[in-house]
Amino acid sequence: MKQGDKLWGVNRLDRYIIKKFLGTYIFMIVLIISIAVVFDINEKIDKFMTHNASLRDIIFDYYLNFIPFYTNLFSPLFVFLAVIFFTSKMALNSEIIAILSNGISFKRLMKPYMISALVIALFSFVFGSYIIPPANATRIEFEQNYVDPRKKKTGDRDIQFKVGPGTIVYFGNFDMQSKTGYNFSIDHFDSLQLVSRLTAQSIRYDSAFQWTINNYQVRDFDGLKETITQGSSIDTTLQIVPNDFIIANSDHQTMTSPQLRSYVKSQKERGMGNIQAFQIEYHSRIASVFSAFILTIIGAALSARKVKGGMGLNIGIGLALSMAYILFMTVSSTFAVKGGMSPFIAAWIPNIIFILIALYLYKRAPN
Repeated sequence: MKQGDKLWGVNRLDRYIIKKFLGTYIFMIVLIISIAVVFDINEKIDKFMTHNASLRDIIFDYYLNFIPFYTNLFSPLFVFLAVIFFTSKMALNSEIIAILSNGISFKRLMKPYMISALVIALFSFVFGSYIIPPANATRIEFEQNYVDPRKKKTGDRDIQFKVGPGTIVYFGNFDMQSKTGYNFSIDHFDSLQLVSRLTAQSIRYDSAFQWTINNYQVRDFDGLKETITQGSSIDTTLQIVPNDFIIANSDHQTMTSPQLRSYVKSQKERGMGNIQAFQIEYHSRIASVFSAFILTIIGAALSARKVKGGMGLNIGIGLALSMAYILFMTVSSTFAVKGGMSPFIAAWIPNIIFILIALYLYKRAPN
């Protein structure tokens, strides 16, 4: 027995299945992502030419970031299809029957499957949480410049949130291109009593929390006494930057998991809304780790039995379950963003449902 076998407790059969699993998984990625790239090029080539995108930017800024993003996004689907494909083939060749006939239980047979799922889950989590988000920033910027400039967030209206204890700011509207807000106000409270209110025609962000306020008026309150101060321009420091309150639909894809956690915490403290997508993204990255194991169990249990319909039937059922999984992910995320569902529950609903399916199929698996 090799030293590695002693360490992991794996034998020749385990290595055979792990090799089959990971090899088929990579084959599925290469096959499906290659098709996706071809279709994407066919769909966007006119837009690339219209907006004068260079070949270098298309390759390095877009597709080299497009491929890992969608590979990681649909990794659970690739896991599921890979397991169904190679397990069905083993069952068709009577390999599963031979393994079980030699006294190896289905539970023991699942060991190399779980080892393979663990390897994929760890890589997926690390890439999805720390490596792909910065790459997404480059990909999304390319899309905004050369595919659909309308997706770029240029501003917002009626923005109000807390920037510190007893301090609330308001922007009537804000323009990202000029980094200027209009109809600006900042209120200071002592307990529930308003002690100062600044209103200004405009406010412009400079850098490092430095802002310039133009055409302003300050009203200070001391009981029934009111003092008014006016001016044309004043520099001030506010612990906010435009990206704190101008939120694009894709911003959550560009943050690492620690950044997401920190961002959600700070936005909650400021009383900002529209952070559900960030919360869903954070919880989904964790849930996807467990989905690799759940879908592996379902795929193995579903495909281990030799059926009359052969591989085609198993693959058909697998595709149907894959579509159902993606549907549950989409519907639950929509409810979380627009229907008030907890982002944690929304991220975990597909796994919870498919855990039940996995338990049912596992009990019915051949032994």
